[in-house]
Amino acid sequence: MNRKLLNIELGRVSPDEYRNLPESGLAVVLDNVRSAHNVGSAFRSSDSFKVDKVCLCGICAVPPSAEIHKSALGAESSVAWEHFDDTMDAVRKLRSEGYVIVSVEQTVASVRLDSFVPDPAVKYALIFGNEVSGISQEVVDASDLSIEIPQYGTKHSLNVSVSVGIILWAFHRG
Repeated sequence: MNRKLLNIELGRVSPDEYRNLPESGLAVVLDNVRSAHNVGSAFRSSDSFKVDKVCLCGICAVPPSAEIHKSALGAESSVAWEHFDDTMDAVRKLRSEGYVIVSVEQTVASVRLDSFVPDPAVKYALIFGNEVSGISQEVVDASDLSIEIPQYGTKHSLNVSVSVGIILWAFHRG
């Protein structure tokens, strides 16, 4: 029989234990993501993959928020976060902390995710953009590289919360 595991069997850590785990070297930056539900989903994926911090920039909703909590399911309490009025301020701070700045965006020089191999010795700040306009050109210009998720259908983008999950999984997979 293939029985589902109970939550108590999953061996999950508490929010306090989470904050004391070793750093993963990953930060998530949300560049003017307008939906609080997408912000909450980004927190939930960030918790799942042990992201060190989430940077909420510009118009992003910030905790405490019932809408964030609805999709984050409490992850907004375990993952460290900071708000920046301008995404470039987050980029400058993360770069000063030794992060390689990565725009998850379709650009003329973007690297396909299936061709990119993250270096486990490098810290990465992964930037995800607004649901309609993506990452601002100023932030793309300030990035060290751009990565894009290969897509094969008629649409040119994925929901930002889906992109966060795909990218974080790929970075943990190595």
